Amino acid sequence: MIPTSHPSRLILASTSTYRKELLSRLRLPFEVAAPDLDESPLAGETPSATALRLAHAKAAAVLAKTPGCIVIGSDQVATLDGAQIGKPGNHANALLQLQTMRGRRVVFHTALCVLDGRDSVPLVQLQDVQTIVTVRDLPDAELDAYLRIERPYDCAGSAKNEGLGIAILEKIESTDPTALTGLPLIALTGMLRNAGLAFFAE
Repeated sequence: MIPTSHPSRLILASTSTYRKELLSRLRLPFEVAAPDLDESPLAGETPSATALRLAHAKAAAVLAKTPGCIVIGSDQVATLDGAQIGKPGNHANALLQLQTMRGRRVVFHTALCVLDGRDSVPLVQLQDVQTIVTVRDLPDAELDAYLRIERPYDCAGSAKNEGLGIAILEKIESTDPTALTGLPLIALTGMLRNAGLAFFAE
């Protein structure tokens, strides 16, 4: 496909401020839209399958409302020993998450979907970008203090690596440094190039 600096409407199927900030780095005009769907995992579903299904479902839900657009969907699932770790929702749950995770490796599956709805049959691109995070073995007092400062209760794994949460992490292993924050830009730029978008138009 011939690259174009003026594509059809590009929509981010997310109201996440973190994903919006990441996408804005690409300097492409885009809109945001809430996908409004149930994000619960299905029985027997693997973490990767959950993330990929939801990333695609988010993009498809927005495309159904705004046909003819290119839609970006993303979803992230954190896992410890293969079990999914959800958003804590409150302080007590967040502290329990961090206590369970300390000194251990947590795998984050960040799924990405680019749905190109400009043709009669939408073109689907999907990828699961994995990040392995090693959490520092810190005492309860430090974990509690961190939570009271940053209050990352809407964040799976209870730690925001783009904020003070980086101080409780020992190591991050990933092929895409932006995946952990919620939108893998290396994978995304490749997908958008496949869809014909140009980043350095003359």
